[in-house]
Amino acid sequence: MVTSVILFEDNDRLRESLAYLLDNDEAFTVLAHFNNCNNAAFTITELQPDTVLMDIDMPGLSGIQGVAAIKAVRPQTAVIMYTVFEDDDRLFQCLCAGADGYLLKKTPPAQLFSAIHDVMQGGAPMSPIIARKVLASFKHKQNPQQYNLSHRETEVLELLIKGYSIKIIASELSVAFDTVRSHLKNIYQKLHVSCGKEAIAKAINEKIV
Repeated sequence: MVTSVILFEDNDRLRESLAYLLDNDEAFTVLAHFNNCNNAAFTITELQPDTVLMDIDMPGLSGIQGVAAIKAVRPQTAVIMYTVFEDDDRLFQCLCAGADGYLLKKTPPAQLFSAIHDVMQGGAPMSPIIARKVLASFKHKQNPQQYNLSHRETEVLELLIKGYSIKIIASELSVAFDTVRSHLKNIYQKLHVSCGKEAIAKAINEKIV
C-alpha cells in the first residue's frame, strides 16, 4: 500500500530533496510540499494525506500550531515533526498538539522512511536522542499504580515511548501482535486517552512510568 505524504519545510533545498527521495520510492507518493503551514488545515482537508512531515520553525504559523490545526480537521493524518530542536519544551508542546512522532533532521533518509512506516502501523517514532530525553524525564517517577497499570502494560508503554511500532513491541516482549494491541487498548482506557500519542504525552507530563 502506497503512503501519501505532504511536507511542510521552509528550507527549500531540504524540502525538495525529501520530496524527490520519497517520490522515487515506490512505497510513497508526495501529494504536495510547502515552505510554510499557514494553510495547513485547508490543504489537509483537500488532499487528505496519510502522513505529514512538519518542521517547527517556519514563517507564519509554527509547526506546533500547524500540528494542532491538522489534527483539528483530520485526526487520522499522522504528523511526524522533522526538526533541529532537541529541547524538552518543544518536544512536549508538539506531543500535546497531537504530533505522532519526533525526528531530528540529522536522521538518515532510510530511518526517516522507516519512521513513516512505523507511524502508519500505530507507532510513535522518535530519534534516539529524543527517546532518551523522554525516558530521562521519568527519573522522578510517580507510582504507575495510580492508573493501575500492570507490569506488562508498563513495559508496553515504555516501549511505545521509545517510538517502537506494535510489531516491534511484540517482538521485544516475545508476544503476539494482537496481544500488544490488547495491552494498548487497556492502557488507553486506564490513562483515559484515545491513542498512542496522547498516552505518551500524558506519560511525559505526569511521569507515569
